[in-house]
Amino acid sequence: MLGDHSGLPADRALLSPPPKAGLSCKTVLQAVGKVLRKSKAKPNGKKPAAEEKKVYLEPEYAKSRITDFGFKELVVLPREIDLNEWLASNTTTFFHHVNLQYSTISEFCTGEACQTMAVCNTQYYWYDERGKKVKCTAPQYVDFVMSSVQKLVTDEDVFPTKYGASFEALVKKICKYLFHVLAHIYSAHFKETLALELHGHLNTLYAHFILFAREFNLLDPKETAVMDDLTEALCGGGGG
Repeated sequence: MLGDHSGLPADRALLSPPPKAGLSCKTVLQAVGKVLRKSKAKPNGKKPAAEEKKVYLEPEYAKSRITDFGFKELVVLPREIDLNEWLASNTTTFFHHVNLQYSTISEFCTGEACQTMAVCNTQYYWYDERGKKVKCTAPQYVDFVMSSVQKLVTDEDVFPTKYGASFEALVKKICKYLFHVLAHIYSAHFKETLALELHGHLNTLYAHFILFAREFNLLDPKETAVMDDLTEALCGGGGG
């Protein structure tokens, strides 16, 4: 666990001078045990503070992009393009980019490290085809997302040639799931993304995705509220 330095006090105890004559072995062991108990309690006591610190909001990282292009202009529907075609094309592209971005840190997103699909203090559940809520680990959730979206975007009855009345609702559902994946990367794996020097790519993808979703009302503000601070830092009032 990050920030778990429970071994440090024990090392110091082992490296300290031998106990003075007259101190029993039992007394020394009790003292060492007391130190170890304190050291185990400290990480738990500090954990909430560590979770509250959002490294991705630090200016030096939040300003990193792979391009200075204004995404606000990029997301606007071109006059000659049908709305459904525009939604389908962009949604498919975002799916591939989010999938690729997640793959860069997937080895760190394990069932042991991410036992729930969590973003800050929010936990997400998967719902199967019968609508039953399924509690799963983060990698399982992401696998469900990518597998289901892959089937949709490769289904010609849905994307990109035939658009039923429920097409926009389907796009909104896909965008919600993609948002969950992006938010989890920031919340749980920004450290690894930073180490790989891919935070500029992640910021660029997030800003583009959010501005596109805003343009066509594809995400419920309540759904994205968990990352409002990041959205403000990367997108501001919407200019991108």
